[in-house]
Amino acid sequence: MLSKPLIGLNANYRAATHDRPAFSFVGAGYFDAIIQAGGIPVVIPPIVEESDLHTLLDHLNGVVMIGGPDLDPHRDGFMRHASVRPMEARREETDRRLMKMIVQRRMSVFGIGVGMQLMNVTLGGNLFFHIAEDLPGSLPHKDPLDKGHRHGLDVVPGTLMERIYGDGEVRVNSVHHMSIDELAPEFRVSAYCPDGVVEAIESSRDDWFAIGTQFHPESESASALDKRIFEEFIDGVKIMSQQSLRMVA
Repeated sequence: MLSKPLIGLNANYRAATHDRPAFSFVGAGYFDAIIQAGGIPVVIPPIVEESDLHTLLDHLNGVVMIGGPDLDPHRDGFMRHASVRPMEARREETDRRLMKMIVQRRMSVFGIGVGMQLMNVTLGGNLFFHIAEDLPGSLPHKDPLDKGHRHGLDVVPGTLMERIYGDGEVRVNSVHHMSIDELAPEFRVSAYCPDGVVEAIESSRDDWFAIGTQFHPESESASALDKRIFEEFIDGVKIMSQQSLRMVA
């Protein structure tokens, strides 16, 4: 079996200002979690050429799509809610192109936060743009004064999330105001917040290992149990890579 898989990490991006050059960056929690789980992280900056992205993906075994600012609803034909803070256009263009390639290749992928939302949108799902208004009576999912804000997690039986968390009481961090509304048909929900907000998804296809969490298992506020998601992802990447090698042989 593959010893240490190469795991791509898309990067955030900030455009140049009058006193600062443009730069791309990734929070250390993402690549540290991949390393600790037994993978080798490879940072993917916002690459413009589609052929270059294909060449890069040819050398990777899986991809983690990181969290960050919001997707721009205009790109999917929706009005932009006043609370939406879109990511830089250069990052979003690359992220959307990259996710389409991942789907076409059925490449192993783990989407976190907006990364999970992009997985869903790419395959035909849609989003709530502001939970507090779209789902009246929902629990708080973001506290500007508390970066470690947490809420409960209800796992769905028979899913990867149940394998990780079991049936005990679970609480996860929460820093989002958007969430999945209509789920794309190629996914199933693997965990909810007690108020019904989707907190984790996984592929419903046998030939594609894809998982997503709305919460952030890479962050400082994550528990040791949360970080096991990365271990499960790396194990799944190894299994899928081995199956691909057998098919080629």
